[in-house]
Amino acid sequence: MRLRALLNTDALGLRLLGGDDELDRTVRGVMTTDLRDPSRYLSGGELVLTGLAWRRNAADSEPFVRILVQAGVAALAAGEAELGDVPDDLVVACARHRLPLFAVHESVAFATITEHVVRQVSGERAGDLAAVVDRHRRMMTSGPAGGGPDVVLDLLGSDLDLRAWVLSPAGRLIAGPKAAPGLSADVRAKLAAEHLAAVRTGRRGPHRVTLGATTYSLFPVRSSGRSPQGARDVRETVLSDWLLAVEADAGDWPEERLDLLQGVTQLIAVERDRRDAARTVRRRLAQEVLELVQAGAPPAEIAARLRVAAPVLLPGLGAAPHWQVVVGRVEWRDGAPEGGPVAQSLLEEILVDPLATGPEPSDRIAVAHTGDEAIALVPLPAVSSEHDGSEAGLLADVLLESVRDPLSAGLDDDGRVTLGVSASVHSAEGLRGALEEARHARRVAAARPGRVCAAGHQELASHVLLLPFVPDDVRRAFTARLLDPLRDYDRRHRAELIPTLEAFLDCDGSWTRCATRLHLHVNTLRYRVGRIEQLTSRDLSRLEDKLDFFLALRMS
Repeated sequence: MRLRALLNTDALGLRLLGGDDELDRTVRGVMTTDLRDPSRYLSGGELVLTGLAWRRNAADSEPFVRILVQAGVAALAAGEAELGDVPDDLVVACARHRLPLFAVHESVAFATITEHVVRQVSGERAGDLAAVVDRHRRMMTSGPAGGGPDVVLDLLGSDLDLRAWVLSPAGRLIAGPKAAPGLSADVRAKLAAEHLAAVRTGRRGPHRVTLGATTYSLFPVRSSGRSPQGARDVRETVLSDWLLAVEADAGDWPEERLDLLQGVTQLIAVERDRRDAARTVRRRLAQEVLELVQAGAPPAEIAARLRVAAPVLLPGLGAAPHWQVVVGRVEWRDGAPEGGPVAQSLLEEILVDPLATGPEPSDRIAVAHTGDEAIALVPLPAVSSEHDGSEAGLLADVLLESVRDPLSAGLDDDGRVTLGVSASVHSAEGLRGALEEARHARRVAAARPGRVCAAGHQELASHVLLLPFVPDDVRRAFTARLLDPLRDYDRRHRAELIPTLEAFLDCDGSWTRCATRLHLHVNTLRYRVGRIEQLTSRDLSRLEDKLDFFLALRMS
């Protein structure tokens, strides 16, 4: 479609501020952004919609417009809701670079313009998907007559014979075609991992992945709605953005079909924005409870706030639920971006039953963030009186079982995710202890190797609770005194004393079981253990020395 047609559509409320002689330009798509530099997401021909949150002063307009022109966009439309009239410096910059500029009246939502452009462009360029675009309103409704993004995916299958699924960054199924079999959990995890790895390395979508004999094309579902100021670092959204996985090789597709699938991702992004807007209340509830707990408020005041939260998180629940606390932290090697908001979005994605489908199950979780950590308040149905609830709820090792691989790919080699899970509590009095318990468990997880680690309350009665609190220099000195002589000897003689020590301790000092495990004669094992004792001046028949070796191996 052409810019002139947009200007002549009264329902869009566009007012031309410059570029009268450029109105015959063709619009190939639409993008909403408040990034200072959105070039990585532009392919040319877009109508760019902006709320002007990127503009801090008049000097920002010139470089922003220059970036858009270099990317080949068709025009810029600036909203008047934030600043009122479009600033003169932006008008001047657009005129200088011959970039058509529209003002969007504050009563017109960007979603309305996006909807119109996607429908018109799709209809003009590919009649085989016109039905999908014409019916996209159904995707954005959650009632019985709608169906959310599943409707669009069903139409992709019926009209284009394309099977497609919407996945979370952890590989959870958000939506899929009803007429086609679903993806296995293993395939979903691999697709999510490949997608996150591609995004982290800056590759432009769609990303093609072959698993077995099947090729998938992965389209990012990006949205600027969650970050009004715009995400200036890909790490701010890589662990929370959805993806559209299409069972086809998009490498052979014509430009028109690629444009249509990009339009579909924009429609799905509207659903994502709607879901994120609905989370605002739950986030506020979690923040209020957290502030009361950390301020040492009376239990009665915290209990009153929990009674408000319970119906929102578990509608229809008759009795007050039990609660669990999960603390998460996302840390980057260079310390940026801020980890709290990233961890908040991540917890909202992974604290959902991996077998659950659709966006709505996450409505049962409230997550706040403070500083670099995110804190989730997870309601659990109250257990019967003959149980104490200690085994109910989330378990740390199960929590990360299905998401560890994709998240590790998204973190690449410069990030870590650590989680701590508390036991369940049934009253406001127990919530402060649960928060501290979850924080202690997270520090235990942080002491372990690996990019994605979790620890639960069950482990806090173990010696491992002590390890995270040992200063790093003390750890290094302790392990060096015990293990460096053995490492040096192994390096010179290939004697495998360290593996022998690990196996000996793991077998509780049993000569026979250890020799069998290592496929050694017992005399050979005795010789190696003797050499270990000689090099370290320790006695492996003494409990104290066994414990020292055990801790040194755990900390090394």
